[in-house]
Amino acid sequence: MKKYFFFRIIRSIVSIFLVTTLTYALIYSLVPRRAIFQNDSNVSKLKGDPDKLEDYKNTAYGRMDYIDYYGSKQLVEKVQEDYPEVTTEDTAENRELYQQWADNNSGWEIKQFEISKGFYAVKELSLVTRVSRFYSDLIKIDHPWKINDPDNPDLKRSIKIENDDSVGWSLVGSGTQHKYLIYFNSQFPYIHQNIVTFNFGTSYPTFAGLPVLDVISDGQGKNKTEQIMIDGKEFRSNADIASREYTMTSQISSSAKKQYDDNYTTTESLHEDPSMVGTSMRMGIVGVIIAYLVAIPMSILMARFKGKLVDKVGIAIVTVLISVPSLAFIYFFRFIGNSAFNLPLMFPTLGAQDLKSWIMPTVILGLLSVPGLVIWVRRYMIDQQSADYVKFAKAKGLSAGEISRRHIFKNAIIPIANGIPGSIIGAIGGATITETIFAAPGMGKMLPDAIKSHNNPIVIGLVLIFTTISVLSVFLGDITMTIVDPRIKLNTSKGDE
Repeated sequence: MKKYFFFRIIRSIVSIFLVTTLTYALIYSLVPRRAIFQNDSNVSKLKGDPDKLEDYKNTAYGRMDYIDYYGSKQLVEKVQEDYPEVTTEDTAENRELYQQWADNNSGWEIKQFEISKGFYAVKELSLVTRVSRFYSDLIKIDHPWKINDPDNPDLKRSIKIENDDSVGWSLVGSGTQHKYLIYFNSQFPYIHQNIVTFNFGTSYPTFAGLPVLDVISDGQGKNKTEQIMIDGKEFRSNADIASREYTMTSQISSSAKKQYDDNYTTTESLHEDPSMVGTSMRMGIVGVIIAYLVAIPMSILMARFKGKLVDKVGIAIVTVLISVPSLAFIYFFRFIGNSAFNLPLMFPTLGAQDLKSWIMPTVILGLLSVPGLVIWVRRYMIDQQSADYVKFAKAKGLSAGEISRRHIFKNAIIPIANGIPGSIIGAIGGATITETIFAAPGMGKMLPDAIKSHNNPIVIGLVLIFTTISVLSVFLGDITMTIVDPRIKLNTSKGDE
């Protein structure tokens, strides 16, 4: 078993790396970089100011690791480290000093803005450099020596378990980037940790300036205000206290000083609606439950009465459902739900706070999986009907119902169990067509939206997440089989090879 785990983990990491790297290379080498500005309204607003437009574009390219970029202020500070006499003025002496600095630092090119003639520098990055930066910045580990604040030399550095008055029992850090390293609440995934976090880059042009992971995992909709406890004092606020991060002493506002007793004053906002991953998770998991609750009894019944009326009707229904394109299937049941039960056609009509918004996309998501499950489980159970153990059970005088329930289905559970983790984990990734048609703000809808808006960082982040989910589902499926049937061994002995 240990050998299996080791090689499975190695293969999984390699698979995730290859898929993500290939996607990164295709997007950043084949898609023209200028395409990221196609849907950016700020570009049209800045056309009257060429200098600001050039700075804006270079800043965006820099955030997405197309280039390294120093604006006028950053560049003069950098060059003054080698040439203290340099200034921002457009003189022959300054041009020479800037060029000398560029010559001494390979790859940099000195340019000037069109109107102000201010100097700036750009450095084109190779694809290998971009990929290596992505992976080097991917994993962030928080620890008590993470913060170096010259204005707070007496900062305590520790990690301890506390029953905090704001979030309850939690692992609390000091000197760490995050105050609460491990905590619990009612939001998915319920157990939260900030010790190891992931950096998928900065979103652009949609959700501009936000970390990709925050776009996926933060709440949505209107801000929610509630009574909260901060360092022993009660306030009404929309701050998510569990997200507190360290703020440098020189940057703490006067209002924050009144609320907080320490430097952990940076927080995210509470929102009324769940996050994108939370939305997909709620719909997906309930959809999986619906699919299995409908498909398994139907499959057992059809297999038991193979060739009879029940089986023929079931096959006819399944054939029709499989023949109909998913898009037509969704629109048909969407029409039925709206006309017969007055359910909203679009998720945002009533919003995430109304149960009616969830019913149609969730039920349809479950029903879409039913035909495939029915065919697979029915076929497996029919194949098992000719097995020796079934003939032996018949010879013992067991009824067809007992054989079906106690023997055939017991063996059918093994492959069914193998697919359940994949279905559940895959559900968290969202359903692209369903979420798009119902305008549900989940992860499935997010990928095509990111592709259309040329939001490369979100595309890469989602590909990495979806690949990890796929690999993890296969791994957990194998583990589930061994739990259901301990006779199954995931690794082979030398004699079996």
